[in-house]
Amino acid sequence: MFSPDQENHPSKAPVKYGELIVLGYNGSLPNGDRGRRKSRFALFKRPKANGVKPSTVHIACTPQAAKAISNKDQHSISYTLSRAQTVVVEYTHDSNTDMFQIFCFPQIGRSTESPIDFVVTDTVPGSQSNSDTQSVQSTISRFACRIICERNPPFTARIYAAGFDSSKNIFLGEKAAKWKTSDGQMDGLTTNGVLVMHPRNGFTEDSKPGIWREISVCGNVFSLRETRSAQQRGKMVEIESNQLQDGSLIDLCGATLLWRTAEGLSHTPTVKHLEALRQEINAARPQCPVGFNTLAFPSMKRKDVVDEKQPWVYLNCGHVHGYHNWGNKEERDGKDRECPMCRSVGPYVPLWLGCEAGFYVDAGPPTHAFSPCGHVCSEKTTAYWSQIPLPHGTHTFHAACPFCAHQLAGEQGYIRLIFQGPLD
Repeated sequence: MFSPDQENHPSKAPVKYGELIVLGYNGSLPNGDRGRRKSRFALFKRPKANGVKPSTVHIACTPQAAKAISNKDQHSISYTLSRAQTVVVEYTHDSNTDMFQIFCFPQIGRSTESPIDFVVTDTVPGSQSNSDTQSVQSTISRFACRIICERNPPFTARIYAAGFDSSKNIFLGEKAAKWKTSDGQMDGLTTNGVLVMHPRNGFTEDSKPGIWREISVCGNVFSLRETRSAQQRGKMVEIESNQLQDGSLIDLCGATLLWRTAEGLSHTPTVKHLEALRQEINAARPQCPVGFNTLAFPSMKRKDVVDEKQPWVYLNCGHVHGYHNWGNKEERDGKDRECPMCRSVGPYVPLWLGCEAGFYVDAGPPTHAFSPCGHVCSEKTTAYWSQIPLPHGTHTFHAACPFCAHQLAGEQGYIRLIFQGPLD
């Protein structure tokens, strides 16, 4: 769906606008990436432009408005103001842009609707299989949002709340927040909203968190509502835009996506680079300081299976060991262990390499681990994500591991790992 038609230009490389990466999945979905349901999506220039832009405004219930809604070849957005009044905005073809739509669909079943480019589901922290998420009631709007990309350089990408359904319509009901703008146009918000955060200093080792904003159906920027589904919109932020930047986060109230530009990805470590770092650690033959057995990170293909050589860490001190049974603290329900090296008491968990290269802000060695999940990556990557307040549910924010979506714990949310080298 995203791959361009290269029949006319077989030697020409496809133009990639960027990629969307779903937080909480360490390189692939639990049961594998399939079709339009993946952990990351590449947006390529289409063979033919399919973008749309607003044109005629109709006040219902005129024959023209009814025709715009019923015409399956005509994109339109309907704003229901009351039972007696609906405003319909017709959209016309835009030959300068490509449109991509994000759809939410439950884990059970599959979606076949044609306007959907990719499908996301609610992310459950630490879920290892689809069965972990089937009981969750989705909070994401079915047609969550759309991204419009300019077909000409610099290939600017912009995000808008809501997506067109199979009849090419968007309906904002009576209860949805909606209003008439100063220039006489209509605008509105979806039920639980589409939130965006643009990082400061880009997506680099110098990145800092930005401020979460809400994006309207027409792409305007607003401060957050009092609650996620409140009918009263926030204040318009005119100095900011809906243009996505490298590292922009998009929250759909149940799933959070990271936008990486093609340019940004060219400076990001590759999976091959991460594999080389894994082999480099293993080649150093780190040892358990008590059992003296050699430790090794399992291959990235076995990223969810605990291996007998798997490194484990005490999260309060960072000392890395092999797995052992001693040191349980019964008064703490056996969840905490006492480190035999320094006597500090705390959680004891296996270490996993962060395999999704798009989450890394630099190409540094994997020296730090998120707490309490044990996902390992570079120091600057752990430091960046530990500062990001990610939306959780409909009214709270907390920092989370990008690889598994677990809420971070401890003073920093991550810890420096202390390996012991071989004694010989």
